[in-house]
Amino acid sequence: MKGLTGDMFIVPTIALMIVVGLFILFYKRTRDKKIYTGFLKSLVITSSLLNSIWELLHSPLYLWHHDDFRHVSICILASLADTVMVLMLIFLFGLAFKNVFWVNHLTKGRIIVLALVGAIGATIGEMWHTSKGDWAYADYMPLIPWLGVGVSPVLQFTILPLIIFVVNKKVLQSLNDKTFLTIK
Repeated sequence: MKGLTGDMFIVPTIALMIVVGLFILFYKRTRDKKIYTGFLKSLVITSSLLNSIWELLHSPLYLWHHDDFRHVSICILASLADTVMVLMLIFLFGLAFKNVFWVNHLTKGRIIVLALVGAIGATIGEMWHTSKGDWAYADYMPLIPWLGVGVSPVLQFTILPLIIFVVNKKVLQSLNDKTFLTIK
């Protein structure tokens, strides 16, 4: 890793601006603001926690891995960028399905599309960052043939969003039960 550079923050900053805009859009459209904000708070906490764990566990597969404070800080920073991308997924799928609470209606088709979008997005992101030298893989990072990107980061965004959304589907149902409100 060549160190943190300003251009590494361009895509996450644009994504964050989009997420804030979509948050406001759905906030205005949502009848029960308390359920909406509670759901998103839970989503952010779950995503940050699970992505931090994943980042720390797979970091030895990168050349820049060291067991020090800087390393842990970079992993946590990466998990926050991952969380912004998870929010991007919830909101963009919310636009597509015309319902920010679309996780209440997970179907096989939606799960497949979510996994494909996550895998393709992670693959493009990894290709971009590794080609720019933002980070590099250690020799023992398993690579996807023909693409040259790491299996671990692609799996991260293929699997974790679904886990995060399933956990938060239960949170959403709990919030609905507490307020006696059903979200369709």
